[in-house]
Amino acid sequence: MAETGTKRKRMGEKGGAIFPKTTSNWPAIKPKQNLHITRLKDTDLFTVENFFTPAESKAFVKAAEGIGFAHQGSLGPAKGEAYRDNDRVSVNDPALADSVWASGLNQLFSDIKIRGKAAVGLNPNLRFYRYKVGQRFGRHIDESVHLGDGKRTHYTLLIYLSGGVSKGKNDLKGSKDSSLEPLVGGETVFYGSRNNVVAEVAPTEGMALLHIHGDKCMLHEARKVGKGVKYVFRSDVAFA
Repeated sequence: MAETGTKRKRMGEKGGAIFPKTTSNWPAIKPKQNLHITRLKDTDLFTVENFFTPAESKAFVKAAEGIGFAHQGSLGPAKGEAYRDNDRVSVNDPALADSVWASGLNQLFSDIKIRGKAAVGLNPNLRFYRYKVGQRFGRHIDESVHLGDGKRTHYTLLIYLSGGVSKGKNDLKGSKDSSLEPLVGGETVFYGSRNNVVAEVAPTEGMALLHIHGDKCMLHEARKVGKGVKYVFRSDVAFA
């Protein structure tokens, strides 16, 4: 991979098409029971399997494709920016953000406090990422964002909309309703202070990945997709 340096490239969400608020084409999200956090190596990084159902994941992909993705690039490491090559849809939808939050994230964050502040919801700026074969996102950190009214984001939320099949969903393997090739590559990789790999997360359909961002954000990257298409739902957890 071209990006091998250890400089903490910051990557905001500036630029690109931002579409008006719309909720008509989004799937109804069912409340989730008995969600389980898997914390990775004593870090502020954890996964939640089966956060979206397979039907919800596929419906979000269909809705995002219906809006239309716009390519996202960058000036690259030579200009102090992380290498970026993917496609994105961005929508400002407080109702959808509230629906995702209330489906189970609110319970997962009920005991997590940052500087005495509690998690109150998601950033209504919701993004959908698409990575085709050869596309990737180089090493970078995610910045904290002020949302107004005393709210500030402290965690990145990624929900994989394509990828491997979650545990307990093996009955889906025999399904012939598969318009996408199996996803190969596209892992989200986190690095420590000495550039060592702290965690490597393979995309799994419906799985949520959450990690602290801002000043405590670990350097991370999305590896190149080798086969298939990687789709991701992205938002941020706000505290107040």
